[in-house]
Amino acid sequence: MRGPKVIADGEGILRGLDPVTLASPLQSVPDAVGELPGVLQEPWVLAAFVLVIGFGFGLLMGQFNKRLLTAVGVPEAVEGTAFERTAQSLGTSTVTILARLSSWFIYAVAIIAAINIAQLISTENFWARVAGFVPQAFIAILIVVVGFVVADKAELLVSERLRGVKLPEVNFVPRLVKYSVLYVAFLVALGQIGVQTLALVALLAVYALAVVLFAGLALQDFLSSGAAGVYLLLNQPYGIGDEVEIGDRRGVVQGMDIVVTRVENDGEEYIIPNRKIIQEGVVRIRE
Repeated sequence: MRGPKVIADGEGILRGLDPVTLASPLQSVPDAVGELPGVLQEPWVLAAFVLVIGFGFGLLMGQFNKRLLTAVGVPEAVEGTAFERTAQSLGTSTVTILARLSSWFIYAVAIIAAINIAQLISTENFWARVAGFVPQAFIAILIVVVGFVVADKAELLVSERLRGVKLPEVNFVPRLVKYSVLYVAFLVALGQIGVQTLALVALLAVYALAVVLFAGLALQDFLSSGAAGVYLLLNQPYGIGDEVEIGDRRGVVQGMDIVVTRVENDGEEYIIPNRKIIQEGVVRIRE
């Protein structure tokens, strides 16, 4: 006889709950205050207790995440990036910033819970929005930080790949890659916090089209030199160690790649784009 009564009471309780209260765990915290004996029934005491526990847990999580990021090799991965240099100039590091983000997230949750327990703000819709916004804001900040690190690393990688290319047309490519990665990171971060990004996505499409057109114009000579380099490497009209004359330059071939040919004469090294070799012709000198 007691079983059905308990079930009925449970169903009545469920029917009496506000959907907003079910959606936000923070709003149900004050209900537990009445179950605590003595002085702990005071909301400010429980709020202070939640703050102490939250800040202590946040501090421990920050230290744990810092050790974890160090163990997986994040400091070596971000070494030399502009973001890491900026962080070090401020007396911190990328790993420390990422670890502190997790601590700050826990601090924010603890503060929100304490304010809600103390009933300083009783607007239910406010807490529902805050409870949904804080995780999104944390993820958005994390995306921006990671975006800066990845952008700097991509710039360094592209610079190293193009270091052997002695053409001024390619100098802008590393920064173009960096700012493209940053743009995408900010776009994703804004979308994470609920900002309408349709216009930004359209702007990204226009930006990509502009990059393609600009690259086609700026790298016209580079692409023609590359095509000429493929022809020269396949046919090999000259080789390393041959004495050649290209236009008004004469010397011994020291090296050649898909873009340029290096010719040395009396301590002077000439770096000649392969397209000029096709245009002006090459004379191989035999003695």
